[in-house]
Parts: sequence; C-alpha cells; structure tokens
Amino acid sequence: MKISVITVALNSAATVGKTVASFLEQTHPDKELIVIDGASSDDTLAVVRSFKSGSIRVFSEADAGPYQAMNKGLALFEGDAAGFLNSDDRFHDPDALARIAAGLGEADIVYGDLDMVRGQTVMRAWRAGHYTRARLKLGWMPPHPTFYARRHVLEQVGRFDPAYSTSADYDFILRALAPEQFSLHYIPHVLVDYQLGGLSSKNLRATVNGNLKCLRARRAHLGAGLVDLGLIARPLGKLAQLRRVRGYYKS
Repeated sequence: MKISVITVALNSAATVGKTVASFLEQTHPDKELIVIDGASSDDTLAVVRSFKSGSIRVFSEADAGPYQAMNKGLALFEGDAAGFLNSDDRFHDPDALARIAAGLGEADIVYGDLDMVRGQTVMRAWRAGHYTRARLKLGWMPPHPTFYARRHVLEQVGRFDPAYSTSADYDFILRALAPEQFSLHYIPHVLVDYQLGGLSSKNLRATVNGNLKCLRARRAHLGAGLVDLGLIARPLGKLAQLRRVRGYYKS
C-alpha cells in the first residue's frame, strides 16, 4: 500500500529538513512525500530539494493559506491513502508509517497518539483512545497529524473548508467520522511529534476562537445546540494531556 504524506510549508527552512528526514527514515517502503510550498522567500525549497529523493515531489506557488495548500495536496497525491505532516513536525520513530499502513490494511481510517513538544521537551501527551459516538459529541477528536484515510474516504469527505479558520481540520475529520460509514482503527502508539506554537496553539485567544469554531462544526454535523458539553470537555481534555506529561516525568 502506497502512503502519501502531504506537507505544506511557508518559510520553513529552519524546520522542514527534520520533517523530511523523518519521512525518509520511515521503514515502510511504498511512500511519497508531497511538499506544497506557498512561494517561500527563504531557503525552504533548497532544503527540501537537497535530499534528492525520488519519493519527494515539490510544488511551489503562492496560495491563500495553509488549508488551500492542503487542498492542493489532496488533489495531487498518488497513493492509496494520505495524511498530513506539518513542516515543523516529525514522525516519532521510523516505524510510524509502517503502523499506519498495517492499520489501513484493516480499516478505512486510522489514527494514533501524539506528543506535543517544544524543542525536544514533551509539553502535552495526546493519547487519543478508541472512538465512541458519545466521545465525538463531547468534542473528542483524533490528532489530525496522525489521521490517515484511504483514497475513497478522502474523495467522499471532500476538501478542507477555510471558513473554519484554524479549526478546518476539526471540521474535516468530523465530516469523516460523523456519518459512521467508514471503519476505524486506533493505533496505540505515538506517531508524530507536534511542535507547539502553530496557528491554533499560539495563544489563549486562538484556543478560545478555535473551540468556538469546533462548536460550529458540531452544530453542522452532529446537531449540537447553541452550547454543548463539548465546549467544556475539549479544554478539560487538554488539561488531562498536561497531567499525563507530569505523570510521565514523575515516573
């Protein structure tokens, strides 16, 4: 099974090299990396092209933001399944794609766990757990950087909706899960190290706005009311991720 990894980048020269290296280190042999660059003004393209790998395809032109770039990737990938890896994130270990491919041999959609890091330090431990409809209504969502789906799923779900701003990935995954027509497989391993400081995690205001956009998505796809329990449960879930990290260091 060929797995496509889509990376969108803009002026990411300082970080994208580690992202690409973590892709090339993957033990799963049938893979491709699609880099969608937003016409970077730094050395992003030079860094990516320096790897000289036939499994990397690069496209560079100005775009209207990360979700338009991600939609370009969905239109260009050639694999049997695809997912996303941010240009400052890394696969946690060389077997991440192998685990993803194995899971996709059993299900339409797979997802796993994620560590949120600052530099090399784990700040939050996101352990997704198994899907239930009740958890979905409470705002639960698998980590988007660990979410991979077969081509027919992605074709049916469609594209990211930029109207949701930084929560367009939440809306996208909710559209995939809410109808409950695709089979799911949870991978109980950390698949990705996610670098904190992106658009959706940079400050409290961004977090609050994102939470409200997630409520809007639940209203659209789950029939939630003007206010639902997920509005409270999602922030509490993030606090639980912090507690897991404290427990890890204590042990």
